[in-house]
This record gives sequence, C-alpha cells and structure tokens, in this order.
Amino acid sequence: MEEEKKESKDADCCEKNKCGCEKYKKHLPKIIATVLLVVVLGGFAYYKLVWKKHNLSEAEAKTKVEDFINNNLMQGGMKANIASVTKENGMFKVAVEIGEGTQKQTITSYLSVDGTKFFPSVMDIAEIEQKAKPDASQAAAAKQADIPKTDKPTVELFVMSYCPYGTQIEKGIIPAITALGAKINYTLKFVSYSMHNDLASNDRKELDENLRQYCIQKNQPAKLSTYLTCFLKVGKGTETSCMQSAGVNAATVASCMTQADKQFNVTKDFQDKSTYQGTFPMFEVNKADNDKYGVKGSPTLVINGAEASAAGRDSASLLKTICSGFKTAPKECSTTLSTTAPASGFGEGTAPAGSGAAAGAACGN
Repeated sequence: MEEEKKESKDADCCEKNKCGCEKYKKHLPKIIATVLLVVVLGGFAYYKLVWKKHNLSEAEAKTKVEDFINNNLMQGGMKANIASVTKENGMFKVAVEIGEGTQKQTITSYLSVDGTKFFPSVMDIAEIEQKAKPDASQAAAAKQADIPKTDKPTVELFVMSYCPYGTQIEKGIIPAITALGAKINYTLKFVSYSMHNDLASNDRKELDENLRQYCIQKNQPAKLSTYLTCFLKVGKGTETSCMQSAGVNAATVASCMTQADKQFNVTKDFQDKSTYQGTFPMFEVNKADNDKYGVKGSPTLVINGAEASAAGRDSASLLKTICSGFKTAPKECSTTLSTTAPASGFGEGTAPAGSGAAAGAACGN
C-alpha cells in the first residue's frame, strides 16, 4: 500500500514538473541515441539512393562529357580532349581542348552535376559588363580630343571664391598657368550666383572676395596668382596681408570693388531675396559668359570655348588638359608638375586618393 502511494506521488510530481523523476529520465540517453542513428542512417540512405544516384563524380563527369562531345558534336574525325573537370558554382566546369599544335584551343564549358545538361560555352556577365564600361583614361583622352585647337589657347576658370572645390582647382591650376605663362590667355571668372554668404548676419564674405579677385585681375593681372597663392593658405582674415605681400595696390582695388558692386548690383541683389537663384544671391560680373557656356557650378573649366569636364584637379592633369588646346604644344607642356590633387578648401594639404574632391566634386548644380 505504501509502495503504491509512493509511485502515485512520483507520477503526480513528474506531471507537475516538481521532482527529479529519476525513473523516467533514465531512458532519455537511449532515446536520443536512437534518434541520432535514424538521422545518420537516413542521410546516408539519401546520399546513396538519391544524391549519389543523380550526381556524378568528377571522373564520371569527365567521361560523360568527353563521350558526348566526340559522339555528337565533333566532325571530320576530330576528337576533343577534356583537360580538366572541377566543381564551380554548383556545376562542373569543363576545360575542353580541340585541335592540335598551334591550332589547339581550350574552350570552357559547363555540365550539370547530374550529367543531363551540357553548356558548350559560357558568357561571363561581370567580364562583359566591365569591358562595356568606358575606360577612365580613354574617356579623359576623348574629352581632351574634343577641345578645339588654337595657336594660343584661351583658358577660362569659373569658381566661387569660397567653394572648397573652386579653391582646390585654383591651387592646382596656378603652377600650370605659371609654367605656360604668356603662351595662353588665362582668365579667372566667377559663377553667376554665390553660395557662401548669409543675409541674416550680413555675412557677404564670398561676394566681397569675388569682387576683390575680379578687381585685382582687372587692374594688376600679373599679381593675381601671387595673391591667390597666399590667400588660399588660410582664407578669410588674410586679404590685406596677402595683397601687401603680392604688391597689390589696395586703394585701387577698394575703389574698383565699390564701382563693380554698383555696376553689377551685387549689394542690391544680396539684399533682395526675390532676385535669388533658389536660396543664393546673384553675382553677375561674368553672367554673359556663364550663359554662353552654360556654367552651373564651381569649378567649371573652359578651354577654347569648350568645357573641359574631364580635367583633374592636380597640376599635372590641368597642364595636360590645357595643352590639349594647342595646335602645336610648346616645350612648357613637358614641365613636370605634381600629380597629386590639392586638398579642397583652404590649406596646403593634398586630397585623399580616390576622394570625390580629387575626382571632380563641385559647388552648385
């Protein structure tokens, strides 16, 4: 009687998950082992009866495809030889050799793993797509070939004076135009709207700097590159000292800036938001040329009336691009210049390799 009560109590305890249930646990290892054995035997049976039956070994694939080609595809007594068979992308990759001596060629073919489908040739999508892409150097050369040739190229660079990519190309082009000197007609020009100002705080640094550079070039063009070389190192706050070091007549520049401001409605347009291009005030000192060439942003390089959109930002690339505008390139075109693009913005660093700044980023549309 006591024994029956104990068994009843143990069973009730197991049902409620409140005790060890040792008598019920002792068979668990046998159950697990049996299940694992069934799984293993099932997998082996599947391999033997299904997968192995319907999928060839590499040796079988070689015999299969060699017999198929020689018995069905070859003519005139010619025989094909299977050089190798390997697994690739879920199929057999087959190297088929046809011909002899100098006429021998190897054709890559594929066979399905079950030996029922043969693909005599293969098209590599990635390779074909890559070949279809225009080579960057070829594209650049084609762009340079599109530039009209003249005895003395006209070079026009459109920028915004505080655009980081405008300052970048200015740093890159100065050594190139210095090397070519009087062999070219070079002019720094400005995009017909200005992005780097703030009406709310009356910050018009870019409008004023555009005017300053315009006036230095207008009155003392030989001083502009020297001024820019200094100004581009730090930027705002160095205008006066850079004009002094470049030998620029500050009084003449100040008078010119006042006159140009009125002539081209710079302050008027800055204060009248109804005249803005989107959210940016106009700067129409070179508007006619902007319209003529369809200038949209900073920088835009125009050589002999054609936009040189493939030009790099490093001095060597810019020299090469400019020199593509000569009918007969002068010896100065062989000048060795830096092949590393300057850093964008102000400063004397270099752009990281492959960066957007080195590859053609711009301010504006």
